[in-house]
Amino acid sequence: MTAARPVVKVLRLPGSDADVPLPVYETAGAAGADLRANLPEENRVLGIILGPSERRAVPTGLSVEIPEGFEMQIRPRSGLALKYGITLLNTPGTIDSDYRGPLGVLLVNLSRVSYVIHHGDRIAQAVVSPVVQARFETAERLGETARGAGGFGSTGR
Repeated sequence: MTAARPVVKVLRLPGSDADVPLPVYETAGAAGADLRANLPEENRVLGIILGPSERRAVPTGLSVEIPEGFEMQIRPRSGLALKYGITLLNTPGTIDSDYRGPLGVLLVNLSRVSYVIHHGDRIAQAVVSPVVQARFETAERLGETARGAGGFGSTGR
């Protein structure tokens, strides 16, 4: 039995292109819904050039209302990363349920050549996940584990 799917309300921002599709899951088993570039009118024909090592906030033309108790994670698209070196600068980006501003995707070009972001391109994935807010307490000491303080590759290759 599948749980009820949360509803994310989506608002198209003024000046955005209504012909750019809303986020959509491309397959029945997809965890992420594709987000698309919704460029300003002056960039819709030629796109935006992302030079080598350059970063840019690419607009989606959307704002969202995420249900309380959930978050939206913005993640890179593996094909863009593998083929072109295009990924997210802050991955995953977290959209909190109380945020109502525009969704922008912080893309970075890690390749040695420029990349053109075209109007309507799929540029990232949005994953909606439940959130658990922990309670943080000061401790005098922490419990022991076999791993201890080892980190950053300490468990092997």
